[in-house]
Amino acid sequence: MLIYEVTLQVEPALAPAVERHMREHHIPSILETGCFRRIRFSQASPARFRTSYEAATQGDLDRYLS
Repeated sequence: MLIYEVTLQVEPALAPAVERHMREHHIPSILETGCFRRIRFSQASPARFRTSYEAATQGDLDRYLS
């Protein structure tokens, strides 16, 4: 198992729209690729988000990154 993590810092006023986009569009689209077993999304602070993508193999992660 591999974890690929992305942290995003946004303007505080944009945080609600970013969260909505991530939950409704981005994360479902990434899951559809089949590259990840699970995706965890959290808000670390009012304007900072963290997304952790769990891949079963290095090959799955490489396929996503390419």
